[in-house]
Amino acid sequence: MKYIFVYNADSGKLNAYKDMLHKIWSPQTYPCSLCAITYGVFKEDKVWKEFREKSVFNFEFLHKDEFQKKYKNNINQDFQLPIILTEIEGKLEVFISKDELDKMKNAEQLIEKIRKRSIVH
Repeated sequence: MKYIFVYNADSGKLNAYKDMLHKIWSPQTYPCSLCAITYGVFKEDKVWKEFREKSVFNFEFLHKDEFQKKYKNNINQDFQLPIILTEIEGKLEVFISKDELDKMKNAEQLIEKIRKRSIVH
């Protein structure tokens, strides 16, 4: 099983710069809770990075433009971004929804949710 993390942000250096400025000036209106949880303003969250690097899970990280391009033939519903999906036998399913991500405050909460749900899956 693969976990696909889809950020509500487009790829590229210019977009990364815009996102950084948005996080600084108006963090409460920043549209990507997954970005805010896994990345600070300037670098990847330390707790998240350690979990990701040591994890036995198969993770894929995509910006919304990359996701739409790569999975355009597999998307049979409108996913609200950000989102974490699972891919099982080519089928995409919601693993952690936008609403759930929006309620999380930090990487520890995300890691706990991934671990708990992975036991069930």
